[in-house]
Amino acid sequence: MLKALDEAAVGQWSRAVVDSLSAARTRLDELNVFPVPDGDTGINLLLTAEAGHAALQAGGDRAESPWSVLARGAVLGARGNSGAILAQLLRGLADSLAGEPVVDGEVLAAALATAARTAYTAVADPEEGTFLTVARSGAEAATAAVAAGRTELADVVQAAAEGALTALQATTGQLAALRDAGVVDAGGAGWCLVLDALVDTVTGVAPVRPPLDGRPARPRRSPAQVPGPPAPGYGSEVQFLLADSDEDAVARLRTRLAELGDCLVVVGVDTPGGREWNVHVHVCDVGAAVEAGIEAGRPHRISVTPLASVRAPAAPGTRAVVALAYSAGLADLFAGEGVAVLTAPVGEVDEDAVLQAVLATGAEQVVVLPNHADVTALTSRAADRAREEGRDVVVVPTRSAVQGLAALAVADPARRFGDDVIAMAEAAAATRWAEVTVAEQEALTSAGRCHPGDALGSAEGDVVVIGADLATVARDLLDRLLSAGGEMATLVVGEDPALGDTVAAHLAAVHPTVEVVRYEGGAGAVPLLVGVE
Repeated sequence: MLKALDEAAVGQWSRAVVDSLSAARTRLDELNVFPVPDGDTGINLLLTAEAGHAALQAGGDRAESPWSVLARGAVLGARGNSGAILAQLLRGLADSLAGEPVVDGEVLAAALATAARTAYTAVADPEEGTFLTVARSGAEAATAAVAAGRTELADVVQAAAEGALTALQATTGQLAALRDAGVVDAGGAGWCLVLDALVDTVTGVAPVRPPLDGRPARPRRSPAQVPGPPAPGYGSEVQFLLADSDEDAVARLRTRLAELGDCLVVVGVDTPGGREWNVHVHVCDVGAAVEAGIEAGRPHRISVTPLASVRAPAAPGTRAVVALAYSAGLADLFAGEGVAVLTAPVGEVDEDAVLQAVLATGAEQVVVLPNHADVTALTSRAADRAREEGRDVVVVPTRSAVQGLAALAVADPARRFGDDVIAMAEAAAATRWAEVTVAEQEALTSAGRCHPGDALGSAEGDVVVIGADLATVARDLLDRLLSAGGEMATLVVGEDPALGDTVAAHLAAVHPTVEVVRYEGGAGAVPLLVGVE
């Protein structure tokens, strides 16, 4: 029986939380009907807890409090609405406990109360009968135990767990969505598991609880279908980390995102490189949300996931597509096709995030479009892990976003899954791709030596044109591509629309029989991406 929580106990608790959430993940996903019935609360809580535990295991500065390490890992790895709230609760605990020499019952009760209050402030529009209610009630029960003279650590953690469980059972009658489905709040159920793991850590005895009961009275979600946009009224879930910002800019960001959508959660944490924020929101205008992030600082590890409405259950063989995108404009483009989108710079694509995106679709059959040669192996590893979870996952090895778009253009959920995968792969392979970029350093290429600032035209990954300006190189590159034939050219233009205008005019004048389709790549995109079919 522990009298206080030391570093070893924090690590033991963190491991127990991961194990508990892993065992309950599927059931928590089934309970997820609020705020959006997207069936991913269990996986989001688990991935967030795993990120915190991984940070603890990584070690680092031994002088730093394990509470701070755990919270930072959770915030930076938080997934979804529920994961962001869990991360905020852990961060609230860390704010109170990191500097405490002894974390006994009284200290922990006060920290739980602080954590619950800060979680409410992180959520833009908090509602009762939710994760927040369960966390606050657990903290209130712990505080009441101390006030009644039950100050031992075991008494406090048991009171918190019991208080949270009582509040959880009441959530069914507090929210219409829960009442209609006949379930408790999924996030709150997850927090009860977190507190039960703490009881086990402190007392050595795991609480005996009845199974999470009650099943939704109707299905909660349908996987993203191909083709077709997300169902009206839900839009997309946008989440990103924000660096190079400050409290004033983040306050403005919160105001702007609150105007654009709902389910807004913003959680900040100190890192060795400065303060970062995990931002989560549900919006219909993905581009506007990402642009608001750009105005506030440097958004990175951006993910965009379409949200589906309540429909009939997916029939066996129902499938979904997960596409990786490397700019806000491409994310918008793929999201508009009704697929799940994961957005991040190529070097920051995370295997766990790909796995989460696959599992969050809820589909039995999933196609993954990596859209870059450098992340194909990573997505294949994530697909292997998803297959261990019982999903039929295939990676179509698209090396460019234009190949991904070509694959989506022929996708047909009415076909057998294997036949559909073959059709998508063939369409991608038949699309020649090229891009115009700017050299960052001196190098020897297939077209000769380039220097920093040179415009480079690459076809299928090999540099074939080097020049002084982007427009000249783009025209030369397109002429080379179309000399081998082609009926349609897809242009994804980066941040300079004038380059797109120049290229489109050149195609109209020199290759008038070629159909031209133009998209905006937005911030972070290469100057010009080309596909020829």
